[in-house]
Amino acid sequence: MGRTYFVEEAIGQYLSDLSTKLKPYVTGLLIGQCSLQRDYVIRAVRTPPKEEQKGDNVSPPNLASIDEEWITTHASQVSRMLPGGLLVLGVFIIATPELSKDSQNALRKLIFSVEKSLTKRRLWKPAEEEVSDRAALQICSATKKVVCRTYDVQDPKSSAKPADWKYQSALSASWLALDCTVNVNIHIPLLATSPNHDLEKNTKNGLNRWSKQIEESVFLINGQVKDDDAELLEGQKKLRGNTQSSTQFSDVKVLTQLSQGSSHRSTATVQVCSGSINLKGAVKCRAYVHNNKPKVKEAVQALKRDIINTLGDRCEILFEDLLINEGPHQKNFEREYHVLPQRLFVPIAGSSVMLSDYKFGDEASGEIQERFVEMLDQSVPAEDIHIMEEINTVDICPITDNMDDTQQKQLTKATLLLKLQQNMGVVIAAAVAVFASIFSFNYFSD
Repeated sequence: MGRTYFVEEAIGQYLSDLSTKLKPYVTGLLIGQCSLQRDYVIRAVRTPPKEEQKGDNVSPPNLASIDEEWITTHASQVSRMLPGGLLVLGVFIIATPELSKDSQNALRKLIFSVEKSLTKRRLWKPAEEEVSDRAALQICSATKKVVCRTYDVQDPKSSAKPADWKYQSALSASWLALDCTVNVNIHIPLLATSPNHDLEKNTKNGLNRWSKQIEESVFLINGQVKDDDAELLEGQKKLRGNTQSSTQFSDVKVLTQLSQGSSHRSTATVQVCSGSINLKGAVKCRAYVHNNKPKVKEAVQALKRDIINTLGDRCEILFEDLLINEGPHQKNFEREYHVLPQRLFVPIAGSSVMLSDYKFGDEASGEIQERFVEMLDQSVPAEDIHIMEEINTVDICPITDNMDDTQQKQLTKATLLLKLQQNMGVVIAAAVAVFASIFSFNYFSD
């Protein structure tokens, strides 16, 4: 028996509008939540047109010309804007009857390309029992016929399986939210033997180790430790209604010093380092689960992934910004300050769910609004942008001029020390160059 996708009713109208405006085909992403019992689709988002296509609403003439890289890049950008519990769970294509016969092959290729791109960025591994089916939605622009199939993205040889596509009213209003603030204190050594002292790679390795600590942490939901298989709302009064005011929030505390694993031991290693990256501060996190009898395990897993994703995304965005503004080959840093991305949330119209994004301190509301239109095809009033954190800064200190040649050789070519530090909601990142031949004692979990 195939999977059933319960779809927000407004998506049907959105897809219908696209079919009349865009020819001969249009592609896009499906956003929602999948579980062992049910799958929910709460957003469909068309692929943004490339610069040369803007204004004419005309795609290239055949499906062979689909820009796979453009679509996977869009999926990666959109995934950053999804809080815990939501993911890109499929791809759609609306095509004229002449192109319909090639649509499934195009969809299959896109599904695996998108999943491969998203998997590269993840700092967590899917659970064994996790749903790995992704939806391929095909719509004929002339007849409006809808065909939904799924592919198992864990199996490269997966063949299409039929799936049901069912519209449901007020689906987006029936969600529960979990909120938490997580204190972060991560020390990542930059090994002297590390080739080119790749900051981004070293940071990702350090975050990978930290993510395992988050996976093993103890989560208190409204002050209680709950059994994984218990219902999230057990002992709580379930709110009813279809407005945003009906959102039911759970306050979560994350105890990172307590591990649920029993066989893990910490060992000390001595490493010759040329510097270090310190991430220290606090991050705002949120996850959503549908209120159809959600289990504690599902809710905690969604929140864990948001915690891991939001820190990884911030670092990724910061490195991108430094690359754009500083260039890849800059060696001599002058002291200056950079602004780290702040997290913000924006509501989906008619929904209790809010989407996420990141902004630098000098970005105006208009730029955020433009990004939501481009990435999520959604207009956002400025007053609906809820910034969760204060301004963040990066302090980059220069290498001193009075070092001899030996010291210069011991320095990394462009070593930054990133430091995220919380102070009354302020996350600060400092980037400084440090000397080599420093012995760093670090404790890592095996």
